Amino acid sequence: MNVPEAPPVPDVFDPRRYAAAVPYDDYRVLRDHHPVAWQDEPEVLGWPAGPGFWAVTRHADVVRVLKDSGTYSSHLGATQIRDPDPADLPFIRRMMLNQDPPQHGRLRRLVSRAFTPKRVDRFAEVARERAHALFTDALEAAREGDGTADLVATVTDEYALLNLTDLLGVPEGDRRILLRWTQRVIGYQDPDEAGPRVLDRAGRPVNPRSPAMLQDMFAYARQLAAYKRRYPADDVMTALAHDAELTGAELEMFFFLLTVAGNDTVRSAAPGGLLALAEHPQEYERLREGKVRMDTAVDELLRRHPPVLTFRRTAAQDTELAGRKIRAGDKVVVFHASANHDERVFTDPDRLDLARTPNPHVSFGDGPHVCLGAHFARLQLRQLYEEALDALPSPDLAGPAERLVSNFINGVKSLPMRLT
Repeated sequence: MNVPEAPPVPDVFDPRRYAAAVPYDDYRVLRDHHPVAWQDEPEVLGWPAGPGFWAVTRHADVVRVLKDSGTYSSHLGATQIRDPDPADLPFIRRMMLNQDPPQHGRLRRLVSRAFTPKRVDRFAEVARERAHALFTDALEAAREGDGTADLVATVTDEYALLNLTDLLGVPEGDRRILLRWTQRVIGYQDPDEAGPRVLDRAGRPVNPRSPAMLQDMFAYARQLAAYKRRYPADDVMTALAHDAELTGAELEMFFFLLTVAGNDTVRSAAPGGLLALAEHPQEYERLREGKVRMDTAVDELLRRHPPVLTFRRTAAQDTELAGRKIRAGDKVVVFHASANHDERVFTDPDRLDLARTPNPHVSFGDGPHVCLGAHFARLQLRQLYEEALDALPSPDLAGPAERLVSNFINGVKSLPMRLT
């Protein structure tokens, strides 16, 4: 009996592929035939080649890697696919995202004291009013123009940014700076987002997470913390600035993490959710008619469009995963978007089902590094979508969405819609 050969391993590394679409068909090939598959890491868009990595695409294996920080370390090589410059690694390891227990737990507990559900919930009404105002302005601009609006430029970018800066306590005049920092760090693979590329003396691009590229952000964090000590308010930066257990360097890193991760989680998820609703009018109508709970819908939209595509770990010891031998020091990259479409866990995963339950998606990760701001993100998305139901009786795409060039963030740069 002839056993059919497994199809070749598809490339899911090249960030340019994601500008067209998330490669779900290739993810399925990997899940079915190569659940832990070696990926080459060639030079792309001027960024140097790397040693390659293991791509983990099944839900069970992704969860296993995320929960087992003893075997799969966030600290050894940090959490981006690209290897940082060895000289930058000690600096990058100071961030909570790039630490393992028990050090990670200490920092998480400290920031959790400031990032409380009570403080977050206080923003619920503010977020709703903001979403209503942004949709109203977008509708008015569309009426005065050609009847269309880019909901990323007019609604979701502003919504995510202003909610975050309210929570942090950033003065109104400084808020645009945070968006520019986010674009520089998150969109570094996309020539349209990253801005002018900074090169080192050898002509190589400088990592936007390196100390040299973050000095302006850290200087601002120090100034803002000093201001909050003098003029305290009910916001996260005031709480962090008055926490005696936090060192100055730790506070700077928290500001970086909250600014970038806190902004881009909603900035990526919100337009992705609106796009999915526009592409599935019957599901949208079910939601408008109250046949589906909004909380359930939010999680299904997050499953459908996770804000983060991948996260990297480094094997701390020789191990085995899905029958593949992994050596200590190998890069192991989990693919959230693939895990969220795993047929072994989700019935008919390609179908948008706003009533789907249970829904164990990994869009906010799992294990010790599960997203600290998940509650805040869900709150914002819920308020935004509820206002969309009133503002957009029948969302109608006016053209294709434009996606970010990135194998890390599931970004939508433009979402043109006809507004009536």
